[in-house]
Amino acid sequence: MRSMTEVACGEEIRLQQGERPRVRRPFHRPSGGPAPPQAGEDVDFITSKVGAEIESWLRFLGDERRYSPKTLDAYRRDVRQFFAFLAEHLGGPPSLKDLLTLTPADVRAFMAARRADNIGGRSLMRSLAGLRAFGRFLERNGKGRVGALAAVRAPKIGKTLPRPLPVAAARRVADPDLAAGDGAPVWVHARDAAVLALLYGSGLRISEALGLKRGDFPGGRGRATMTVTGKGNKQRMVPVLPQVQRLVADYLALCPYDPPPDGPLFLGAKGGPLSARVVQLSMARLRGALGLPETATPHALRHSFATHLLSRGGDLRAIQELLGHASLATTQIYTEVDAERLIEAYRAAHPRA
Repeated sequence: MRSMTEVACGEEIRLQQGERPRVRRPFHRPSGGPAPPQAGEDVDFITSKVGAEIESWLRFLGDERRYSPKTLDAYRRDVRQFFAFLAEHLGGPPSLKDLLTLTPADVRAFMAARRADNIGGRSLMRSLAGLRAFGRFLERNGKGRVGALAAVRAPKIGKTLPRPLPVAAARRVADPDLAAGDGAPVWVHARDAAVLALLYGSGLRISEALGLKRGDFPGGRGRATMTVTGKGNKQRMVPVLPQVQRLVADYLALCPYDPPPDGPLFLGAKGGPLSARVVQLSMARLRGALGLPETATPHALRHSFATHLLSRGGDLRAIQELLGHASLATTQIYTEVDAERLIEAYRAAHPRA
């Protein structure tokens, strides 16, 4: 072990050579201080070389890995927050060389700072995953290995099971008459019912439903399936029930606009693409009408699709394909949902429970 004198001498030599001292400071952002900058803003905590590597990494994720723009924005935000922390923690904007000499304690200090900002475990886990991906990108491109990122254990998160709707409620949310009387045009009620019916009847994500083109829909052409583009631009075939086809056909017949085959299937009040927020608000109004809990969101209809299929004997692999899950482990969570539902039914009905 080196003596304090040797350490001091080494530090003096580095300072004489023009290197800045590595002073690790506890990260602190004053209450009410500015939030971390977004993409495109001028920043003073990222050097030009590091910034170029970050943008090169994000282009790689978008072009080669087909990550969605929202995922890229989240990764950009996470990595910039990390460098903002390091700039204060180390006493200045970190270079690529500084990254290679980080310790696990530095990374844990960053995670503690994010915890202090009330960041949840899932967000922290995503942030650490993004930083590790950036580290692997640097290593593959010959910039060295950021070992500290791999040495830190990911935060534990509580497992939350999806909250599906009861079968009767899931069917009723697609009733256009439920929203009657709120002052909106009839065609808007028909549109919202059609969107929600697709989420439950075909197990779509809301982004997938709103990403459909007029020409994607099988109505009137004798087809009972359609191709959907999901995460990572992966396409899959999904069923379209006759009831759903009828609801979409009713909406199109009432819609005052005439979308072309390559235009969006679902339109907003002014004729532009329908916003996900509009669908969420529509579902919120239906919650009140049906007496459903706050967990009854548009995405809960997708959970309901999977859970109800499984409870009626659906094959887990087939459900995985229908949902577009890359891993069967993601789909298997619905087996726990179904088991929990059976236990609740047992406790409610068994005389000795």
